[in-house]
Parts: sequence; structure tokens; C-alpha cells
Amino acid sequence: MGEIFSGLPWWVKWVAVPIIALVVFGGLIATVVGFVIGLLFKALIFVALVGGLIYVVRKFMSSSTSRSDW
Repeated sequence: MGEIFSGLPWWVKWVAVPIIALVVFGGLIATVVGFVIGLLFKALIFVALVGGLIYVVRKFMSSSTSRSDW
């Protein structure tokens, strides 16, 4: 691969080839990035909901044990 790019100007290696790669694989890259961001968002929502549930259950358990035992 190095022999192919050895005689070309720097702008072909560092500008033209990445732009062509983005044009060709841009949809795939956008899909993967969107999937990862969506997965992270869902994980964040999951952690927030589980944390809220634990908080509510502990609050309810502490108030119910202080009044009377079941």
C-alpha cells in the first residue's frame, strides 16, 4: 500500500482519499455512530430508571418500617 501512495502529492493522501472514503462509507459510518449514540442513550435512561426505582423503594421501605412492621 505504501508503494501506491509514495509518488503522489501529500494532499491526495491526506485530503482526497479520506473524502472519498467518507463519500463511499459515509452512510455506514453514520449508521454505526447513530446506533452507538442510541445505545448509550438507552443505557443512560436504563440507569436513571433503575436508580429512581431503588430510591423510591428505599424511601418507601424506610417510611413503612418506621410506622409499623407488616
